[in-house]
Amino acid sequence: MGVLVKFIRWVGEKFAAAILIVALSLAAGGLWLFLQDNVDFDQWRQDLVRSINGERAKVQAALGDVHQRMDRLAVEITAEQARAKQADSVIAQLRDLESTWDRLTGQAEQQKTNAERLANVSALRATLTARIQALQQEFTRTTWERDGLEIALGKLDARLQAAEAQQSKVRHYLERIWNHPLGRGVIRMPVKGWVAVFLVGYFCGPTAGKIGMYFFVAPFVARGRPVRLEENLAVLPEIGESRVAAGVALRPGERLWVKEKFLQASDEGLQKKTRYLLDWRIPLTCLATGLVELIELSHRGPGGEQRLTLSKQSDPHSELAIVTLAEGAALVLRPSFLAGVVTAEGRRLVIRRRWQLFRWQAWVTLQFRFFEFVGPCQLVIAGSRGVRVERLTEREGNAMPARRTNQDATIGFTPNLDYRPVRAETFWSYYRGMNPLFDDLFAGQGLFLCQQVSAAGDASKARKFWSGVWGGVMKIFGL
Repeated sequence: MGVLVKFIRWVGEKFAAAILIVALSLAAGGLWLFLQDNVDFDQWRQDLVRSINGERAKVQAALGDVHQRMDRLAVEITAEQARAKQADSVIAQLRDLESTWDRLTGQAEQQKTNAERLANVSALRATLTARIQALQQEFTRTTWERDGLEIALGKLDARLQAAEAQQSKVRHYLERIWNHPLGRGVIRMPVKGWVAVFLVGYFCGPTAGKIGMYFFVAPFVARGRPVRLEENLAVLPEIGESRVAAGVALRPGERLWVKEKFLQASDEGLQKKTRYLLDWRIPLTCLATGLVELIELSHRGPGGEQRLTLSKQSDPHSELAIVTLAEGAALVLRPSFLAGVVTAEGRRLVIRRRWQLFRWQAWVTLQFRFFEFVGPCQLVIAGSRGVRVERLTEREGNAMPARRTNQDATIGFTPNLDYRPVRAETFWSYYRGMNPLFDDLFAGQGLFLCQQVSAAGDASKARKFWSGVWGGVMKIFGL
């Protein structure tokens, strides 16, 4: 019952939106015609009535001429049929005179005369038959012409009544825009035709598009060569347990760059200042992912540890995990999931930008760039309901382990894994918007990180469309 109610509601919303769009389009078109039209409405109506009356008079005259021709043809057909009847009577009489006895005993001269007369009358009868058929055909065509003129006259009468009754300017301009032709060449048709095309596309287009993408485009994309950024990786990252609050210990000579909203508590001995951008080599990326105006906390004391507690208090569903990258370790990460970075003071954070502009999979999935964070450093990762670690290791009977995950949930992966998009497992989940068209498939021996729950972002439902556009732009640049 709930599914039926949702379907009815969806259909109702679709129809309401379509009616609103069509109404606004017609109103805008009618207003445009009104502003372009400098003719007085009453004068226009009088001119239209005169024009229709003129056309009506022409049709009536043509119809009168047709009736005269039909009357003349009827008289001619009757006369020719009477002559044909007389010819049939004469032929019958002449044939009665023909007999075997008359041919044996009769006068040869009289017989010859009767035969010649019979031939002449028979020829006349054939001529009359052809003439009657031609007249009947012409009468039929004239009847068709009369019917066409009567239909045209009826339409003109209806137009005349509508024009005489036309009192509303709004209705006038709406009717004009409704029948106004648009387009060029073979695709030129009235606005009402374009409205029909739009409605068909509005109701059936998304479904047809999703069917085409799922059953034709996606399988073709999935057969492409996977992305592997590194052939081998010396050391794998170490992933800490995901928690609502994460504790970070800074040793002497270390510093933490963290987003202000994640800093909950810190020891008083830490030195603080503002870090305007995480990395000045990628300013647009930092602006887009919120890695700006970071708090820098440094431990410059002689020894011991200084501790901090990180937590996103504005979002109870956000959990943090600390990823440790030793020397030789690396992790491909979307910077939008990065909450903070721990590095040695005076050491530059190494971020490699890996572009994939010449892969057609990148153009289909709109992911052209990957960010690879290289150790030694520590990364503080934030994920919805926690950060899950998926480890791909060689198992018996499975020399090349592979695992897929929801594309919206992927946070990062080690660069030695083969990465490629694969079609969502079921069409229904993709069609209903529960799953993107593509899942992420990772193969090899390494690990990747996911959110426990795929988060749609902070945009509200009213801004869902623009959120999708922004999300696509961020995905293009690997953010």
